[in-house]
Amino acid sequence: MSDRQIQDKIIEQYKKDEHMMVLVFAQWCVNNDLDPHTVYLEAYPDQAKNPILQQMTDLTVPKEEAGEISFTTLMGVLSLFGNEELAHIVSIKQENLKK
Repeated sequence: MSDRQIQDKIIEQYKKDEHMMVLVFAQWCVNNDLDPHTVYLEAYPDQAKNPILQQMTDLTVPKEEAGEISFTTLMGVLSLFGNEELAHIVSIKQENLKK
């Protein structure tokens, strides 16, 4: 495999992983009666339109059909991608859910 092919494969895998992270986030929101777009916008107000978020939100299922996604799992996934702003907002939402 050439250096270019290896680089392309790494980029492709990163994109797949990023999509999975966004799907986990979106499903966690749905499972907790939160709108993924609203939560995302709180973290990233300058990114009103996020095509990956829209694609992944379209793939979510109703919370009655979804498996549980723990807060810990979501935070781990967000931290893998360096989404500190989103993790901060998710933490606030989690605290509000406990009340």
